[in-house]
Amino acid sequence: MAEFDRSPAFWRSFPIFQDFDDETITALAGISSFRRWLPDTVIFQRGDEGNYMVGVISGRIKVSLITPQGRELVLRQLEAGELFGEMAMLDDQPRSADATAQVASEGFVIAKRPFMDLIKLSPEAAGATIRYLCSRLRGITEQLETIALYHLNSRAARFLLFTLRQIHGTELPVRADLKLSLTQSDIAGILGASRPKVNRAISALEEAGAIRRSNGIIECNTERLQWIAEPGEH
Repeated sequence: MAEFDRSPAFWRSFPIFQDFDDETITALAGISSFRRWLPDTVIFQRGDEGNYMVGVISGRIKVSLITPQGRELVLRQLEAGELFGEMAMLDDQPRSADATAQVASEGFVIAKRPFMDLIKLSPEAAGATIRYLCSRLRGITEQLETIALYHLNSRAARFLLFTLRQIHGTELPVRADLKLSLTQSDIAGILGASRPKVNRAISALEEAGAIRRSNGIIECNTERLQWIAEPGEH
């Protein structure tokens, strides 16, 4: 079996585990197993049993829903340091969405029973898990608010700001470069709009001086992006 970094620093790079004590981290490494997925591999589907969770080491995983009309709604795009599959594992419900490797990807898998046994022995780990789930719920609420209440230009600006904060934290520099691994179709799925409309929104951000595209890099003026993201506050 292939190996991967099992150091405490590696495990704590995942938000759900960052407050686990050293003893629990060691036990966590012992119950994990390494996996590789080829591009377009379906990791699980909606309705499957939720008996494990996955942490992404490299690559990109898409979590999505397919409507009865055949339209795909992209819920999340996950890269290194992110976790998925934990909801169904923790609430004893079936998978609520599909998970697919968009590119060659690597990750670790933690099965439900050993993880539940682990957090039962550690109140700190149980508390950290609850805080993580609450933060996820807040993120989902913000995503729904963005789609429901904001014009597409604002949604595009909020998406770029959110992505930048994943890199820089809450205090963003006035100018920051961003290299997206997502296609415009991926972004369209996240923003709940068609690709042509997203193209027009991105062009509008460029015309407003909020971004400049050059050789695959998006040069962002975060102050202008914030102004467009929250138009009612100015």
